Parts: sequence; structure tokens; C-alpha cells
Amino acid sequence: MSSSALLGIGTRAMFANYAALQATGNNIANANTEGYSRQQVVLETAKGQFTGAGFFGKGVNVASVTRSYNSFLTTQASATKATAAGDAARAEQLKQVEAVFGTGKSGVGYSAGELLNAFVDVANQPADSSARQVVIARAKELADKFAAAGDQLQSIQTGITQDIRSSVDTVNSLAQQVGKLNEQIQALNGTGQPPNDLLDKRDNLISQISGYIGVTTIKADNGSIGVFVGGGQALVLGANANKLTTVADPYDPSKVQLGISVGSGLSSMIPQDALSDGSISGMLRFQNDDLVDARNLLGQMATAIATRVNEQQSLGVDLKAQAGGPLFTISQPSVLPAVTNRGDAKLSATVTDGSLVPALSFTVTPDPTGTPDSYQIAVRPGGTPTIMSNDQIKKAYGISLSTSGTMQQGDSFLLEPVANAAGSFKRALDDPAGLAAASPIIGTTDVNNKGTATVDSLYAINDKFDKSKQPATVEFGTVNADNSINYTITLSDNTQVSGIWKAGGQIGNDPAGGVDLGFELRLNGVPRQGDKIALQVSDQVVSTNNGNAKAFLAMQKEPFLGKQLQVDGTLSRGQTVNEAYAAAMADIGSRVQGADYLAQVSTSVASDAETSRSSQAGVNLDEEAARLMQFQQGYQAAAKVLQTAQSLFDQLLSIVSK
Repeated sequence: MSSSALLGIGTRAMFANYAALQATGNNIANANTEGYSRQQVVLETAKGQFTGAGFFGKGVNVASVTRSYNSFLTTQASATKATAAGDAARAEQLKQVEAVFGTGKSGVGYSAGELLNAFVDVANQPADSSARQVVIARAKELADKFAAAGDQLQSIQTGITQDIRSSVDTVNSLAQQVGKLNEQIQALNGTGQPPNDLLDKRDNLISQISGYIGVTTIKADNGSIGVFVGGGQALVLGANANKLTTVADPYDPSKVQLGISVGSGLSSMIPQDALSDGSISGMLRFQNDDLVDARNLLGQMATAIATRVNEQQSLGVDLKAQAGGPLFTISQPSVLPAVTNRGDAKLSATVTDGSLVPALSFTVTPDPTGTPDSYQIAVRPGGTPTIMSNDQIKKAYGISLSTSGTMQQGDSFLLEPVANAAGSFKRALDDPAGLAAASPIIGTTDVNNKGTATVDSLYAINDKFDKSKQPATVEFGTVNADNSINYTITLSDNTQVSGIWKAGGQIGNDPAGGVDLGFELRLNGVPRQGDKIALQVSDQVVSTNNGNAKAFLAMQKEPFLGKQLQVDGTLSRGQTVNEAYAAAMADIGSRVQGADYLAQVSTSVASDAETSRSSQAGVNLDEEAARLMQFQQGYQAAAKVLQTAQSLFDQLLSIVSK
């Protein structure tokens, strides 16, 4: 064995330790570089040399430079990051919606209450112009609140559309970079050595993509990675990167959905259910579910209030002795055809009963049986299609549908009964004299009455009230065991209607007792048998009649919002204005709290997953400093080996030269 062998061992040792020092220095330099994985030199013993005395080692070889990488931890970190990003995006948007449903004086509910409260002064002084002007002003405030809230929700929709488009552009840019890296890595695959920096960069890009949209990855034999979204749609395959696109909603052009352009350039929409996490998925979920529900909740209130107030206004009489005109205007239900429709049908809708209109959206398709004036209707999203006649739709949802043209099988329409109601809410009455504070009917107690009953309030409540059947007389009869009193109403055509009055009850409007004459009479005190109340039209006494103003006041406690048709054919109680607004606030508030909680939990999980990944793949400066000293000592020892080999070689030369 010659000194040259020792020289070779020393040289290899110096190179190995220098390589280790270089890798350690590179780790220290990139300790704060995003996506960098700690690198380490892999050493192997050089093949030994056989001699008669046995095998002698020939030092060390540098086999490779590898990175600290764990496929499972990397995948988990990306997946949890996508979940956290989706939850955070939805929570952020929901907070904007929560601000629309203001509390206290800033809320729509407060303004609605103030409008009805303003009728107190009108009831006290029906002809007072200043009291009437206050009502007109309160109506303007309520209309402005609804319109502003509707505009805010539309602005949120516009912002969501812009954010989704911007995010899609970012994802496409990242996907193209992944494709280019795949090409470079594939070209280097034949070297037998891993291009660590390129692999880190690709992993980091995929992690960034997962922040926008959940992905799955599959590694190919050539070193490239396929990136898939939306249940298997290829975003990156080898060096080729397809493009995500924003496609117009099939019904509503103000909304966008997510699509992907593959091969031919045609975009196909990715169903929302196929998307898994990521900020884009979170924003789409908010747009398609939460924002729609918020608009419907607000629109339901706007529709019910406008229709109920206008209805009562039409039942009263203004200072000009005319029926009251509308106090508010709102848009009719929105019906949007699908872009794929083949027929020439146009579907329209009108509100027939504002108390029944739900805070829902529907998909309307043709009745497969072909029955005239019948449709197949399903609640969006995911509702079961149900065949309903137009009359059934009226009874269930307070909406009437009408069709012009031919609706073909496969055609569909998006019916949004109340989505645009808030934004279109306007005051229609400017003249205080047009406020219908008077009732079209008044009551006068007979001077010969023996009881203490007086007229507390008397006003029309629906279109069943018939002036032609006035004057009329209410006569009280016998007293029942429960202290209720029988009464008979004799109309001008001598038609008689009988009922039972109880303290606190009303006369003329008792559907359960078979009495519905379209007016409601309430009493103070208690009548006695034989007492009479004369009823007559009020066109000639409008300046002192406050009956309809009291009807507006009674609306504060009237549950005229959100009634539902029950299985037995009856209607549910519904909600008052305050109850409905409180329920809407609670609904949005619970969503915000739930989204915040999910965002906090998923962010914590994502942080833990990233900590686990970085604890294995990241750089620990203390450990690197220790390795730096270790490899420095190894390098110095290797240099000493070379020095010794050189000394032996010099001595050998001096002996030979003698």
C-alpha cells in the first residue's frame, strides 16, 4: 500500500467534509426562505482495495445531496392550509353581511317600528298635517334603510366576483410555474440526483395553490407531479397547465362560478360540491348560500312590510275622501331563465300574499305530465322537485306564476321572490294628505244602550269589506256561561251574521267562528243584552276618523311575516316585524360565530400541521451551528491526513534519491 492511497483518502475526506460544510452553510443561508427544506450530504464508504493482508479502505464518497422531506406531512400541511383558507374567506365575508343587519337605531327593524309608532300622533289628530308629515318622513327613512342594505349586499356580491376572478388569475399563474418546474425536473430525472431546490419550489407553489383551491397530487415516474382540482379535473399534468376560468352563473349574470378550460379551450363549470376547501371554495360557498340567504331574509321583510302597509293603506280613506294609494313600491319577483333554455317561454311572477312569501329561491321547470298551469318547483339548492299547480303555489308561497310562449322539457328558471325587494324598496307617497288614516267604516253606540261598551277601534282588514252592505247594525244578545256575549250583525241587505264576543276579542273578523266581513271592531267596556252599535261608511267624516291609523298601530303586534302553510291546510302564526328582524340577525350572527369558530380551529390545525412539517424539513440554526463545527473539525482532520501523506511521500523521495 503506497502513500498515494493515504493521499487519496485524505483528499476524499476533505471533499466530503467540504461538501457537508457547503450544505450546512446553504441551510443557514436559507433558514428564513419560504418553502426551503433542509439539505444534507449523503456519504458512503468508498470500495475497499484487496491485498494479501485483507481489504483496505479507500476513504469516503459523496453519494448525493438530499432534502428533508416527508410526503405525508407535506400533503397534510397543504390540505389543512386549504381548509383554513376556505373557512377564513367565508368568515371574513360573513362579517361584512353582519354589518348590514345593524342593531339599535341603525337597523331596519328599528326604522320599521318608528314608522308604525308615528301613527300614534296621527291617531290622536287625524287631520294634523305635521303628524302626517312625520309618518311620510319615517316611511322615507325606512325605504332608505332597505335600499342601502340592498345596495350593500350587492356591493358585497360585486366584491366577491372580483376577488374570485383575481384568485383564479393567481392560481393560473402558479399552475403555469408548476408546469415549467415539472418540465425542468423531468429533464433532470436522468441524472440520478434530486434537484432539491426545484422540488422545494414546486412544493411551495402547490402549497400556495392549495390556499386558493383544494388540490390532490399524484407523482409520476418521470419526476413530475400531477395537480388535480374539483374531483379529478387536471390543473397541471406534466409540463401542461390547464386554466381555471370564471364562468357566468347559468341564471344570474351578476354571479360567477368556477370552471376549467381543458384542451379545446372550452370551459366546463366545476360544481360547488366538487370543490374541496381553499379561499375560492369558501367565497363560492358564501356567494351561493350565505349571501343568497341574507338577501332573501332582508327581501322577505321588505316584501311583507311593503305589501301589508300598502294593503292597509288601500283599505283606508285619505283626506280627499279617496282610497289610500301605495305608500311603498318594490320590484316584482325576479325570474331568470337558464342560458341553456331551448323554448321561447317567458316566466313571470307576482306577489299575491306578502305574509306567505318565503325567504327562499326556487328552480322552476315544466310539469313533466304537461298539465296546464302547473310547474315542477324545487327549493334551491338541493330541494326535491315537486309538481304544483299555480293555485297550490299561491296558497303555499303567496306567489302567482304566468307563462308566455312555449316551455320545453329541459328548460328551467330561477325564481327569486324577494332577492331584489330590499334594493328596490322606495317610498311612493309624498303628499301627507294622501295618508289613509281614516277607516271606511265608523261605529256609533246607541244612546239607549245600558252597557258600558264604547268603540275602541273599527277598521277594514281585507278586501272582503263591502261598502254596499252598509249601514249595518250590531246587536248584542244573551250572555253565555263563560261571560261571552252573542251578537248579530244585520247588513243593509238584511243579511244577518252571528258570532260570539269575548272581552278583548273582535267583532266582524272571526274566521274560526265563521265570521269574516272584512272589518274588525274592538270595544272598551262590556255591552249588555239589547245594546246596539250602528255601522256606516265614513267618507263624510274623514277629518276626525282615526280608524285606519289605529289599524297601522295594531300592525306592531301583528305577525304578518313568514307565515307557512301547514300540512292540515292552516297557516302558522308568522312573526311580527321585530321578531322577524331579530330572527334574521340571529341567523346571520350564528353563521358568523360558527364560521369564526371553524376558522380558528382550522387555522390552529393548519398551524400544527405546518409545525410538524417544518420541524422535520425546516432549518434549526442551533443544530446547523453544531454541524458546522463538526464538519469543520472533520475538514481539519482530513487536512492533517493529507499533510501526513505528503510528509511520508517526501521522506520516500529523499530515500530514493540517495
